[in-house]
Amino acid sequence: MKALLDTSVLVAGFYEDHEHHKESFNLLLNHKRKDACCAAHSLAEVYATLTAMPGSRRVSPAEAVLYLGSLRERLTIISLDGEEYLAAADLAASSGASSGGIYDAIIGQCFLKSRAALLYTWNLKHFQRLASNVGEKVKTPIR
Repeated sequence: MKALLDTSVLVAGFYEDHEHHKESFNLLLNHKRKDACCAAHSLAEVYATLTAMPGSRRVSPAEAVLYLGSLRERLTIISLDGEEYLAAADLAASSGASSGGIYDAIIGQCFLKSRAALLYTWNLKHFQRLASNVGEKVKTPIR
């Protein structure tokens, strides 16, 4: 596995007017299922984000599910079992992350499980604070 794409990249890849759309969309296009993945948790975050956007940016639940289906076709979906969720909590705790920081740790744990070489995100600080086996392998989709 070459890359794990986090929620921020997946959301930016959806909206053509997003400031990071081009780079995110190109990253999605340039990877296939065999070499790119996302956390199962990111699917829920993408759905929540797309269906909660203000005004005309909000998409219907059905449209959000269509996008999730296209992500499933393009990316390997990495999910965690109970023990791996506890490992994610330990990853969060060891980095001092609290509250919503657990969600970054869940994605970080999926990254470790996938054995991907890079974790692509637009939220570098969220992941750089995690243990070095995650934080040192984080970058933005800008080449």
